[in-house]
Amino acid sequence: MQTHQSNTHISLRQGAVKAANFPQTMQRSVALLTLSMLWTALVLATFMAMAWPKAAHATDLAITTHDKTTNDKQSIDWQSASAQTFARARAENKLMLLDLEAVWCHWCHVMDEQTYADPQVAALLAKHYIAIKADHDARPDLAERYRDYGWPATIIFTPDGREIVKRAGYIAPDAMRQLLLAVVKDPTPEAAAQTELPKQFANSPLLDAATRQQLERAFVNTHDYKLGGLKLGQKFVDRDTVEYALLRAHEGDATAARIAQQDLDGGLKLLDPAWGGVYQYSTHGDWQHLHYEKLAFIQAEYLRVYALAYAQFQQPRYAQAMREIHRYVRGFLQAPDGAFYVSQDADLVQGQHSDAYFKLGDAARRKQGIPRVDKHIYARENGLLIAALATAYAATGEVDYLQDAQRAANYVLQHHALPQGGYSHDQLSNAVAPKINGNQNNATESDQNNATPMVFLADNLGMLRGWLGLYMATGERTWLEHAVRTADFIEAHFKAADHPGYVVAAQSVGVAALPNLDENMALARQFNLLRHYTGQTRFANMAEHAMRYVVTPEVALSRVTEAGVLLAARELGGEPTHLTVVGAKDDPQAQALFQAALAYPAVYRRVEWWDVREGPMPNADVQYPPQNRAAAYVCSDSRCSRPVFKPAQLAPLADQVSGIAKP
Repeated sequence: MQTHQSNTHISLRQGAVKAANFPQTMQRSVALLTLSMLWTALVLATFMAMAWPKAAHATDLAITTHDKTTNDKQSIDWQSASAQTFARARAENKLMLLDLEAVWCHWCHVMDEQTYADPQVAALLAKHYIAIKADHDARPDLAERYRDYGWPATIIFTPDGREIVKRAGYIAPDAMRQLLLAVVKDPTPEAAAQTELPKQFANSPLLDAATRQQLERAFVNTHDYKLGGLKLGQKFVDRDTVEYALLRAHEGDATAARIAQQDLDGGLKLLDPAWGGVYQYSTHGDWQHLHYEKLAFIQAEYLRVYALAYAQFQQPRYAQAMREIHRYVRGFLQAPDGAFYVSQDADLVQGQHSDAYFKLGDAARRKQGIPRVDKHIYARENGLLIAALATAYAATGEVDYLQDAQRAANYVLQHHALPQGGYSHDQLSNAVAPKINGNQNNATESDQNNATPMVFLADNLGMLRGWLGLYMATGERTWLEHAVRTADFIEAHFKAADHPGYVVAAQSVGVAALPNLDENMALARQFNLLRHYTGQTRFANMAEHAMRYVVTPEVALSRVTEAGVLLAARELGGEPTHLTVVGAKDDPQAQALFQAALAYPAVYRRVEWWDVREGPMPNADVQYPPQNRAAAYVCSDSRCSRPVFKPAQLAPLADQVSGIAKP
């Protein structure tokens, strides 16, 4: 998650806008450029704060849901965020205002009900602007670009598409009127408004020593050793911080183990005791002031890190957290055909705080109704949940996790797969223009006739993670083949041509598609893992292309902390723990050995199952001697082990080969 306030130059605009909520984005590492901004964000946060059966599915519920309705007073002619809209602005020489909202976001609802329902605001927009509205879940390219400013995020553009101002959070009607008039009077872009690439990129994919030292210091110094989480006004579990801490803890680092467990124990306070699942975050610098929206991708990331933590620490509370998240996902976000929906709203009645409602138990909540579930089905959320469920299965051996992952995977293959090998964001039947705020957007008839599926890096990266997770969890080569096709699609459609990194979208919508740090960190890790699974050097080259963007100091140090850079650098610089089972897949002994290999607590690992009846391994870089019974082997960057034949022997052997000293 990132919190950020844009800088302003001295003009009439300054003071015209005040962010009324603590801007919430993608629940990732915080993108603050200065520590003073941390204090500002904390002050703003303080100012503004005010047992379901596991087998049930979301659509099985006989429940009343509250949905968003269009305000009768609202008369703004909202347009879609399309290339055609930007072309129209150029032709009419009009400014553009982008309202980037989230359907689950309380302050977005308030802004619709108050600010955009204000007749004077509507009149100013009609006279001087083209008004654009987009849902950040439907447009991950825009969400990634403006994540520091949401939600809602308000961006004003010149007619030729240059950013003039960017504002975070709720803007009251009076402030919005002042801002709109100020920009009309002086449309000069603010100094901080333009999103730019670094002027010089790293020449090597390796992390330089000085940058590494700064990141390592930040990893230790930004941790809240009293409450867990980062030293921020918002409390949440940062996935890369925890994953890097787990990697270090497995190597014997006691401080890293403390960081991981304090973060994870804090995150337990975000669990909904009635329905399961995790709320997005807490404000006030503690874990007690909850924001109640539940997002599918956050359920996925928490499920995955709790699974990794359970494998390492064997703490029952982490296994229970996994089950509670899974219970919620099954009960509210799982469609009858196995795919997963996007989110559930924070408000029962949109625009009204629901603290009292979420303090109720299950029956009392249902008596009042159920907050709206966004039933779009996006490839990104499904890919991340597939990967998380596969990791949960690996850690526990509980087959429900794997079955749900496989059902979602088959759905995506049927409804999102493109002929070229990639995946559309929405289902292909729905991949034309999305609906906005209850109204069909104003795409022209030509737009509709020439519409093509919206293709984003986030969806294809999510599915790449899902395919590799399923291959690890099952040893089935079909999933690896899907991963290869997806990676090749990413290379063909998202690789930046004139600088390192991969860009967020395959098509431009008036604003340039740029690389994103989180996506490139994850891509570097997935491409690198794919290289080890396949032995194909092109994936190593792809990992290095992403990594040259990531390790550029201006990028790597752009946040107060970013352990994900350290995690990717460690993985690209070394070999994964390599565990291989040799034996028939219908042999119970081989199955038991494979489950033991899956449960081994290594963040960076390559787990394979060689059934000789299937032919040579995809990457036959190790020659295993023939055995008359199922056997398991462990290899590191310098040695391979003797065979073991009992599941209980595998973890101690892996520790020995990897040089892990256990007390």
